[in-house]
Amino acid sequence: MSSPSRDNDNVKYPAKKTINLLASFIFATRWLQLPLYLGLILAQCVYVFHFWVELTDLIGAVLGNESALQHILDAVSTVGSVRPTKLNEATIMLVVLGLIDVVMISNLLIMVIVGGYETFVSRMHLDTHPDQPEWLSHVNASVLKVKLAMAIIGISSIHLLKTFINAANYDSKTLFAQTGIHMVFLLSALAIAYCDRIMTDTQNLSRNSPH
Repeated sequence: MSSPSRDNDNVKYPAKKTINLLASFIFATRWLQLPLYLGLILAQCVYVFHFWVELTDLIGAVLGNESALQHILDAVSTVGSVRPTKLNEATIMLVVLGLIDVVMISNLLIMVIVGGYETFVSRMHLDTHPDQPEWLSHVNASVLKVKLAMAIIGISSIHLLKTFINAANYDSKTLFAQTGIHMVFLLSALAIAYCDRIMTDTQNLSRNSPH
């Protein structure tokens, strides 16, 4: 005759096994994010192509290519503004800032792709890789949010600088609006960093407190 405790174990075991299978299935659904990161890699390829097109046009305009010059002038002119007629210092600076903007957005994509995959999908095991980014060694959801916020501020700064260089073609309302949006990004990043610091201090305090 079997003991009651053994009978209870036999009753509970199938339920526990079902729960483990369900948990394993739910955990495996993290791979559904893989197509999203692959899509961001394709977006990265688009930015690389766009960068080289703009750089080729800039070099061609400097060398006297009329078609490249017209493309550059169309790219730096805004709606309702006076279209530039030649390649001057301000025009070149606007084009270069546009290239820097593409690079910074590309850096943002890399942080999202690599950091997001490492945090939410699967480990890459890059601890011994010589080219491992410094920030990836201690990346987590909180660190990733702060990094992304700082990257967005950098991108916003480039856009604001482009607007100030071309300020003569904008009204004061647009200038104040873009400045206000940039300040909102800055305050949001500070708030995220402050919240992350509070959470880190709380975790350290709980670890060091006597039980």
